[in-house]
Amino acid sequence: MSEKQEYRQEYLTGERALFKGEGLRIYDTIFADGESPLKESRDIELYGCMFKWKYPLWYSRDITVKNSTWFEMARAGVWYTRNITVEDSAIEAPKNFRRCGDVTLRNVSFPNAAETLWSCDGVTLERVTAKGDYFAMNSQNIEVQDLTLYGNYSFDGARNVVIRNSRLLSKDSFWNSENVTVYDSFISGEYLGWNARNLTLIGCTVESLQGMCYIENLVMKNCKLLNTTLAFEYSTVDADITGRIDSVLNPSGGIIRADSIAELTIERDKVNPSKTKIIYRQSGGGSCVCA
Repeated sequence: MSEKQEYRQEYLTGERALFKGEGLRIYDTIFADGESPLKESRDIELYGCMFKWKYPLWYSRDITVKNSTWFEMARAGVWYTRNITVEDSAIEAPKNFRRCGDVTLRNVSFPNAAETLWSCDGVTLERVTAKGDYFAMNSQNIEVQDLTLYGNYSFDGARNVVIRNSRLLSKDSFWNSENVTVYDSFISGEYLGWNARNLTLIGCTVESLQGMCYIENLVMKNCKLLNTTLAFEYSTVDADITGRIDSVLNPSGGIIRADSIAELTIERDKVNPSKTKIIYRQSGGGSCVCA
């Protein structure tokens, strides 16, 4: 097997500076002005590098990046690329990772994560921090550990997602999603999970106005609902809630267990009350407004 060609402390400019590069090991190199420097590259290792212009890694394969930086103008940095691992890096540029496959990100920060991780398949996130709207839209087969996310509309249309030990400050998260399971996490944001199928929350703390509505097969185990009102409207639900629920409105069916529900509203012209069972752990667990 031939030894990889090495680049060290280069300053590369111009369009397609290393176009179709293959079998390269690149250290401490700056990719300055010039689009698509590593387009259609293969088997590339990058250490301590900086990307300062647009589209650095498109249609690439088998990429390893460590201790590197995408600056703001390196936008739309990684598209249509497969088998890429990025570790210990900062990605300032928006619209990164689109229609990619087999993406692993470890200890990566995204201060401007708008429209990031769209339509990707096979994503692993570990110790990632991101700020931006529409994170991970329409992506699938995602494993997440220790994600901190500040941004609305996250995971819209995502499928086959497992999230653990994370913190999501995100309005409208998990809309239109399918087969999402979240463990031991904190989620704060209005309208959580609308139009989802098979959304499971285990050991989570949730704050949400009109959260968990219009969901087919919502499962909640050992969860807390803080300042969460008008929950479960038109959802089929199996919920085991620790503590009080502030208000529940028109669930479609299932079972809800809680210490108490401050206000339970079931309107007979909208849902069938007999399809939902309410179990209070405390006597006098709440009032029911049935119209």
